[in-house]
Amino acid sequence: MTLRTDPAATATAVVEMARSGRFADVEALFAPPLRAVVSAEVLRSAWESQLSVLGAISAVGTPVSEPAPDGWVAATGQAELVKVSVPVTYERGELTVVVAVDDTGLLRDLRLAPPPAEPWTPPPYARRDGFDEHEVTVGSGALAVPGTLSLPRGDGPWPAVVLLSGGGPFDRDATSGPNKPLKDLAWGLAGRGVAVLRFDKVTHTHAAQVAALPGFTMNDEYVPHAVAAVHLLQRHPAVDAARVFVAGHSMGGKAAPRVAAAEPSVAGLVLLAADTQPMHRAAVRVVRHLAAQDPGAQAAVETITRQAARVDDPDLSAETPAAELPFGYSGAYWLDLRGYDPVATAAALGKPMLILQGGRDYQVTVADDLAGWRAGLAHRKDVTIRVHDADDHLFFPGSGPSTPADYHRPQHVDAAVVTGIADWLLSTCER
Repeated sequence: MTLRTDPAATATAVVEMARSGRFADVEALFAPPLRAVVSAEVLRSAWESQLSVLGAISAVGTPVSEPAPDGWVAATGQAELVKVSVPVTYERGELTVVVAVDDTGLLRDLRLAPPPAEPWTPPPYARRDGFDEHEVTVGSGALAVPGTLSLPRGDGPWPAVVLLSGGGPFDRDATSGPNKPLKDLAWGLAGRGVAVLRFDKVTHTHAAQVAALPGFTMNDEYVPHAVAAVHLLQRHPAVDAARVFVAGHSMGGKAAPRVAAAEPSVAGLVLLAADTQPMHRAAVRVVRHLAAQDPGAQAAVETITRQAARVDDPDLSAETPAAELPFGYSGAYWLDLRGYDPVATAAALGKPMLILQGGRDYQVTVADDLAGWRAGLAHRKDVTIRVHDADDHLFFPGSGPSTPADYHRPQHVDAAVVTGIADWLLSTCER
């Protein structure tokens, strides 16, 4: 089925099809390259996971059409693409359905994006006159990504840290609605005498190319660019090459021990809300937690439970269809995750570590994840573990149960977290 109408009408029809559960009809609008990497079941899973978080749709707004960005055109090989954004209002938040429509009315791209955010403002603890920022390129070749180096002013050489964001196609700031938690960290640390390098994830900058790569894994998602970032810092004349650390948030924290194992010159690790529970089982736990607040999300629980069971299946293989697996990740991706033990990898490194956890975090929790770090690293004198009781998954302080809606309110990373990381890095360097 092809809607040979204007792109705005096509985009609106896509939203209405998804709203009524007609995901096969949406898939029928996919151009062959998109159909090769996204199925009706993958779309259903992504759509229902948003419903479980935000509640039912209450309104669909007016679509906005504009020429597709150059990166989309280059990735799809289409000279004439129209980008259409359709704002969607839910019971507990908003999203924007973004599609790229070609001149035949077929979809070349489909994304669920946060609504246009309020401008980010610096956190009060940022000492902006204490550092400069420079644009850099991390990695080489077709999958190189842009990044930002925040460099303290004055005489170095400075200790330095590479920041890794969580799971998903995040930009260098880990932008989430109006918030930029990695930018908070970068500015907070750079004003306290630590050079910081953050960069766009390869899944953000090169989404189409990555989706077409066979056998792409978490290792591919994090390690090559993280190691390249470490080397970039070590070559900088204002950085002390012997004092380059890696700090990862959420899945970035889970991947950080792998980075240090691949690059032994890493001086130490900072793990923020780093998960140790297998991700597919954590996904079931999180969706059940959210469904308890919204009984209408039971379908999402059933879907993620079925998909997680496939990950545990001994017959899981690289050829298992991504549509049968959580988040639409490939069989190869889940096999790699299934065989990776972040705690054992960290324990074998012999490097100092700072492990931080938010007490109000329902995604990565004290009971389900921090317990793994405590048990596996209890014998290590060079491992420091701290729980910030008032903080959620993004280390935003607050009170009461944390909810997904909190992420849509402008906030900043807890000042105590920034100060604690800076003090730990500097004192570890002195030791």
